[in-house]
Order: sequence, then C-alpha cells, then structure tokens
Amino acid sequence: MNTTGNQTESRAYRPKLALYHPNARGTGSAVRLELLPATDDSEGCIMLTIAGQSAVGDRRAPTPTYARFDWENKIVVKLGFTDLCQMLQVFRGECESIGDGQGLFHRAGCGQTRITLRHLVEPIVGYSLDLYRTLPGGQETSSRFFFSPAEALGLTEAVCGSMTVICFGIPMAQTASAERAESAAARRGKEAVDAAAA
Repeated sequence: MNTTGNQTESRAYRPKLALYHPNARGTGSAVRLELLPATDDSEGCIMLTIAGQSAVGDRRAPTPTYARFDWENKIVVKLGFTDLCQMLQVFRGECESIGDGQGLFHRAGCGQTRITLRHLVEPIVGYSLDLYRTLPGGQETSSRFFFSPAEALGLTEAVCGSMTVICFGIPMAQTASAERAESAAARRGKEAVDAAAA
C-alpha cells in the first residue's frame, strides 16, 4: 500500500499460483496453490489442489482445442507451517523425501490423505508430489504432479516469501489520515485527563 497525503493506492494481492502439465497421452496434471494468510483466529496455510488431465487437446488443429483438467475430482490438502517446512527441506536438498519416505498424513471429514514429495534423479531430474486419499468408505484415489528443478526453485522462493503471511498474517497499513485521526484522539484524551487532574 502506497500512501501519499490523504490518497491511498491499493496494490493487488494475488494469492494463487497454478502450473499445468498436460501431455499427449492424457496423463498430465495441474496444480494450484492458494495462500491463505493467518488471521486473529486461524493459522495461515497454503491450500494445494491437484487435478488429473481429462482431455488432450490439439493446438495445431484448424480449430485449436486445449488440454482440460478434471477439477471436479480434484484432491485438495491444507499445507500448514510444518508441512511447508518439510517440503522446503526436500526442495533445498536437505533430504530426499518428506516424512522419512513415509509422507505426511492428514485426516479430515473427507477421509485420510497421505502426501509424499520425493526428489528424483532417474529417469528425469525433478520432484514428484503425490496425494493419496482414502475415503471413509474405503475407496482410494490419487493424484501426482511433477515439478521440474526450475519450478521447484520458484516454488521454494514463493513459499519462503509467504511464510511471514502464513505465520503472522497481513500487516494492516494505516493511511496518513487515519494516523492523524488517531493522534488527534489521543491528544484529546490526554487533554481531558490533564483537565480532570487540574
């Protein structure tokens, strides 16, 4: 927020990031990350969503079509401070996988979800993020997203930059006029106290 005199210019806040990896076999996937800042009554987090590819698409056709993703059957998980720290350790090369290879386990009303993130070097270098969900009825579903080393680097920087907001929320900026009003109210209060004491 930029304050000039009584005018306040608000900057756009874009708390979402999406990466799409379609392929010609229709087995690609997409990932969305949404930053939810901490508030007075809740911790901040990043909501992670993975959806599998539902249509291949053909951009070279006379009427181009684009790959589509099955957002209706997506898997969504909430990544809190500790989850994100463990993921950052993998992206930074401090360990090869989260949870000592076992992954992270989350339980919610929609069932139990296991989150794995592994550094891969063969057949291709990168990071495999897998979500496995077991529904209350016992059915299982899974989704996978592969991060290239460049995407992992960018995501690492984005998550590191978001940690203050995840931990402490968005600082409230005061405008110059609000500061003046607050200062005037404090002065009036002090004057009233001084007058009562005299």
